[in-house]
Amino acid sequence: MNTKKPFFLIAGPCVIESLELVIDIALELKKITSKHRIPFYFKSSFDKANRSSIDSFRGPGLKEGLRILTKIKEKTGCALTTDVHSTDQVKPVAQVVDLIQIPAFLCRQTDLILACGESGKAVNVKKGQFLAPEDVDLIAEKLKRVGCQHYFFTERGSCFGYHDLIVDMRAIYLMRSRQHKVIFDATHSVQRPSALGRVTGGDSSLAFPLARAAVAVGVDGLFFETHPCPENALSDSSTMIPLDKIDPMLECLLKIHEAIS
Repeated sequence: MNTKKPFFLIAGPCVIESLELVIDIALELKKITSKHRIPFYFKSSFDKANRSSIDSFRGPGLKEGLRILTKIKEKTGCALTTDVHSTDQVKPVAQVVDLIQIPAFLCRQTDLILACGESGKAVNVKKGQFLAPEDVDLIAEKLKRVGCQHYFFTERGSCFGYHDLIVDMRAIYLMRSRQHKVIFDATHSVQRPSALGRVTGGDSSLAFPLARAAVAVGVDGLFFETHPCPENALSDSSTMIPLDKIDPMLECLLKIHEAIS
């Protein structure tokens, strides 16, 4: 496991709310990551297909979402990632983004994994809350079967009874020891699924301590969802990190990374 190579960052608002907002966030994140010399992917979803309530905001949809993501790349030069939920979305998404993300609830869907692996893009598979670390070997086998060698697994917590998640830092070590590249998702790891009834809750104050622990264990990348005003966000408002906190967080995390290198 290489601890000397700097971790990269995936960050952005949970879902695309407007073109203006996502461009502003992307520009600020690019400035911060350039300052710290951290490779960066901007992330935002065009469709949150697994919202708790049918009335929850899902995003602009595939066509408009990809138009907005294209504009972000044109105006900021940022590398992009977003998630797909069905095989028919993979080809158009691959024409726009640099990294395709498979959501945790879909991490065992063979056809979706194969379609992403065949896209020619790097693939980030979020490890399901129900999987053991060694279970990702079978996902990697599916990706490699179609020639995908550039893939990541994202740790985002495990089910802990009802309406809660817990992060087992051993999972990060175990997946990396099996020669997989691992990302730690600090904000989804502090969710409390459906804990607020029709809305998923969580505690964003726990994201930074968990990120510190993950960097100390050793990760290839970090994932933060962030928003200028999380309390006004249309998705994951209780777990997103305020945008103005990202810079000092990264400064601290880089010091931890340097200490273990």
